[in-house]
Amino acid sequence: MTLHSKNSNSISPSPGKSNQNYFRFHMPHRHLASIYGDNWFSLKAEAFARFFGTPVFLVAQTVIVAIWISMNAFGFTRFDVYPFILLNLAFSLQAAYAAPLILLAQTRQADRDKANADADAQHREALAIASDKRLEIAQQNTEQLMELMKQNTQLTELTKQLSQRIEVLTLEMHGKIFGDDTKK
Repeated sequence: MTLHSKNSNSISPSPGKSNQNYFRFHMPHRHLASIYGDNWFSLKAEAFARFFGTPVFLVAQTVIVAIWISMNAFGFTRFDVYPFILLNLAFSLQAAYAAPLILLAQTRQADRDKANADADAQHREALAIASDKRLEIAQQNTEQLMELMKQNTQLTELTKQLSQRIEVLTLEMHGKIFGDDTKK
């Protein structure tokens, strides 16, 4: 998968959230996305280099070579008799073009892989920094919560003391009021 072939903005994590750019850390390396450039020749050269490693190419080449040798060896035609010099020339020409294309493709792929690995490392580092910040905030929140719980405990104790004091004062007042009324 190349970066230029995917629309990274088309993926939404969930129906309720807006679109996100999941490849934002890869964007600085986007110039490495196409191996030979973006014009017609470049795209065809890349496709040609990729085709060399496919089973279709290997089977087709084997069939063509078998037909070539059979036609010349059994006398159906005599354009390239044994030792098949023209066939060797065709293989040499194919190798002369294929080898540089494949080497270029491998080199650029290695550059893309390194750039993507760097972008992934940057992303992992950003995640680690964000995680550390979240842990720090959680620690601060825990400390604040502990302080609030301590203050709440102190206020509860103070409320209890005040309630007891009010009860004592209420009893004293009722005792004086009722005590004076009983004397009369």
